[in-house]
Amino acid sequence: MAARVLRLLAERDQTLAVAESLTGGLVAAELTAVPGASRAFRGSVTAYATPLKRDLLGVDGELLERRGAVDADVALQMARGVRSRLGAAWGVATTGVAGPDPQDGQPVGTVYVAVCGPPGGAAAEGKTAALRLNGDRAEIRRESVRSVLELLAGELSGNARAKDTEQNGGN
Repeated sequence: MAARVLRLLAERDQTLAVAESLTGGLVAAELTAVPGASRAFRGSVTAYATPLKRDLLGVDGELLERRGAVDADVALQMARGVRSRLGAAWGVATTGVAGPDPQDGQPVGTVYVAVCGPPGGAAAEGKTAALRLNGDRAEIRRESVRSVLELLAGELSGNARAKDTEQNGGN
């Protein structure tokens, strides 16, 4: 999926930036494993601690206080923030609970992924997907990576899911 995303971005002469929380850099690692990734991949911010989401990515502090970091709107603001701060056409983000314990009142396996496209474009408002994943910590993180790249590929190829879709996955 990473190779497909990078190919689609290169065909459009567009770039990508990544904001990660629960995936801890796995999205960036997946992308940079593809030869030639530097043509489209600008970089990433791993904002694992909640204050970094606010300070580095511009996520609204009141939103974080009210709902916590595991939230669809937080994911969308992370995607917008990383796109803006790293000067990319597209931004994607992951936030959620990989376990072993619940976080912010959310059960293990609750994940939100988001994509935000170029300003003025059809995807500029962004898309989110709410995931309810099963499996252990590693499986939840892997499925989160796959899901955010799939969401981006859908936007790039014009087969986007509706905003705030919910899906089940994992083992």
